[in-house]
Amino acid sequence: MLSAIKGGLIVSCQALPEEPLHSDYIMSRMAVAAQMGGAVGIRANSVKDILAIKKVVNLPIIGLIKQVYSDSEVYITPTMKEVDDLVHVGADIIAIDATNRIRPGGITLDSFFREVRKKFPDKLFMADCSCYEEGIHAEELGFDLVGTTLSGYTSYTKGTPLPNFDLMKRLSAELKVPVIAEGGIWSPEELKTAIKTGVYACVVGSAITRPMEITHRFVQAISNL
Repeated sequence: MLSAIKGGLIVSCQALPEEPLHSDYIMSRMAVAAQMGGAVGIRANSVKDILAIKKVVNLPIIGLIKQVYSDSEVYITPTMKEVDDLVHVGADIIAIDATNRIRPGGITLDSFFREVRKKFPDKLFMADCSCYEEGIHAEELGFDLVGTTLSGYTSYTKGTPLPNFDLMKRLSAELKVPVIAEGGIWSPEELKTAIKTGVYACVVGSAITRPMEITHRFVQAISNL
């Protein structure tokens, strides 16, 4: 599974309920387009989207469930319920928020992931981290992959310039597990730079699969002319 994504591009096919492309059918077609374009994997959110994507592509899927809980800032696969659902739907790799923030119910990452690993010892888990220390700790906890996904998205990393090439390079040099570059990669040139930091593979989402965001960037470019 891991060898299939090495050195390649993973395309994130996600659309939240408030976005115009929110549809498991549309995300499945996005995934087909990504596969035809040469992607080596898909990152997808929700049971419905993963089921639809698995029917039409044969690429490894990094699955997650975004679920908001009132007592926590963690929303990427925050509880065991979401992990259970992702295992049941057949996600090849399960992405979990691995920041140092407290999870729903006042549970720490350490306590949560110990239970996850005990329940699913043979499953591959990806740690979505926001900083160097979290990446190091994720490997210590037993995550199979570490991603730079949440750099800039926690209160203590807000304002970090993206893509965070420095974080990619530091984690790739220190960790034995594969490091996945993710976050703010908007151009082929930035993708090449990310790969050259030594990461195992890269995830690109908005620049490929979110036309509303892409349009907004173009509009911004001419708004002050």
